[in-house]
Amino acid sequence: MAQAYDAIIIGGGHNGLVTACYLARAKWRVLVLERRYLVGGACVTEENNFPGLTGFKVSTAAYVNSLFRPEIIRDLKLRQYGFELCERNPSSFTPFLDGRYLMMGPDPGMNQREIAKFSGKDAEAYPKYEKMLERVAAVVEPTLLMTPPNVLKPGLGGLWSLAQLGRSFQKMGSHLAEAVEVLTGAARPILDRWFESEQLKATLATDAIIGAFASPATPGTAYVLFHHVMGETNGKRGVWAYVRGGMGGLTQALARAAADLGVDIRCNAEVARILVRDQTAVGVALTNGDEFHARKIASNLDPHQTFQRLLDPRLLPADFVEAIRRIDYSSASLKINVALSEPPNFTCCPGEQAGPQHRGTIHICPDQDYIERAFDDAKYGRPSTDPILECTLPSAVDPTVAPPGKHLMSMFVQYFPYHLKDGNPDEAKEKFADRCFDLLNEYAPNFKRSVLARQVLSPRDLEATFNLTGGNIFQGSMLLHQLFLFRPVVGWSRYRTPIRNLYLCGSAAHPGGGVMGTCGYNAAREMQKRW
Repeated sequence: MAQAYDAIIIGGGHNGLVTACYLARAKWRVLVLERRYLVGGACVTEENNFPGLTGFKVSTAAYVNSLFRPEIIRDLKLRQYGFELCERNPSSFTPFLDGRYLMMGPDPGMNQREIAKFSGKDAEAYPKYEKMLERVAAVVEPTLLMTPPNVLKPGLGGLWSLAQLGRSFQKMGSHLAEAVEVLTGAARPILDRWFESEQLKATLATDAIIGAFASPATPGTAYVLFHHVMGETNGKRGVWAYVRGGMGGLTQALARAAADLGVDIRCNAEVARILVRDQTAVGVALTNGDEFHARKIASNLDPHQTFQRLLDPRLLPADFVEAIRRIDYSSASLKINVALSEPPNFTCCPGEQAGPQHRGTIHICPDQDYIERAFDDAKYGRPSTDPILECTLPSAVDPTVAPPGKHLMSMFVQYFPYHLKDGNPDEAKEKFADRCFDLLNEYAPNFKRSVLARQVLSPRDLEATFNLTGGNIFQGSMLLHQLFLFRPVVGWSRYRTPIRNLYLCGSAAHPGGGVMGTCGYNAAREMQKRW
């Protein structure tokens, strides 16, 4: 006999766990079903990534935090369940082969001094640039917790929401044009207008393309750039952090909170199909044949997985199915996790022990043209000859993630396309990883000999491991045509779906990707409303 719940959550990623917690707070009986051996989705800590090595706690996919909403941390008392953020200061280090470097962080004075090494004009402009982004954030951030109106059938409530949003933009006055450009335009023209030094522009531009199959000259990348500066750590705006013990420290805290709220969490429980009766979701069936019933179902999976794998498309309107098929899952992001015997010793900023240059994101990217050339390779199905590296060394801030005296590095790399024109994908990814190591070794000559082990995750590996279609870490691109009113598709931005009592609660819904928890938070609110 099938077991009955008030709600079933398909997928135990961070958004799914947030949804489960808020429903359980409302006294719902909730079941979370996770196909892997642990909850967390792509936000996990794993200790078996390097065969033969112990003591490394690897953030296998997601690797830094800033966007996770403080409201959720507070409401769910996550700090009581072990969630702790380790601030990164400095937050950014960009070495250059001419012997110079750019180090940036939360200290405005340090930022101006560092930028002035390359351009006095840019040093003066940078605080104004930050204020511009803050003006845009003041309008955009409240929308993160909104349920977007249905633009096709807005109703009075939807029209009121749109009017309120319009008034917010109107209050920006003469700054409205720059806000619209940030939300819809390309990153490169904005950076070129504000700054003259390529060293600064390249450092900032990497945030516009990480996770996106795009270059800084692509419309929509300005929002991806902006998306990376909206967060906070311990109340400090724009500061990124490591989660103590790895990113799984967040999702394990969520799981502990959920358990205390009475949520039933089951791992190794893969959903095979969503059960539908009279166009209403009534439960799920697992691959092992078990069935569970519930009043409402929420999918933390992306639209392809939800609507094309777990449902019979014949149950859905033809125009909806066609819109789902058009969602862009293009990806060219590759992740390398590396066990090290010592930290990289950079020629431009020497140090055999972990120092300020190791605490934040290490950017290997000399200028914007370098990014464009790397993207040109990917456009034609080739891995970048000269890839962009974003490296982090969490062990420099949180020693719990590596054995004493050892270090753990994460490399997030652009561009290694999902669809390769030539070659075996598994062989190509290892060759590409070798190229990444050679490149970093040019800046830190001890790097390659310090490598104890590595794990290389191509877009295809990310897809297979974490159920991310195309290996897209955002469950669909974050360009304008797939945001806000249009996420996941036009007419279905309110977390509901054409199947009654079936909802989306993952990054495929508004406001999109990143470890925010907001999609799950918003979905839980909508699930508690009447249809």
